[in-house]
Amino acid sequence: MEIYVCGACGYEYDPEKGDPENGIEPGTPFADLPDDWECPLCGMAKDVFEVKE
Repeated sequence: MEIYVCGACGYEYDPEKGDPENGIEPGTPFADLPDDWECPLCGMAKDVFEVKE
């Protein structure tokens, strides 16, 4: 699974780790995140994230 990086703050969403503090279980692909999920560091929406090179 690909890691996605927030274009605003650099936070990396790693699907293997998920985002348990915000109810996202480990193993959750980025595409399966809820539409209202936001970067846990800066609060930006999913659309500012890009695949890590």
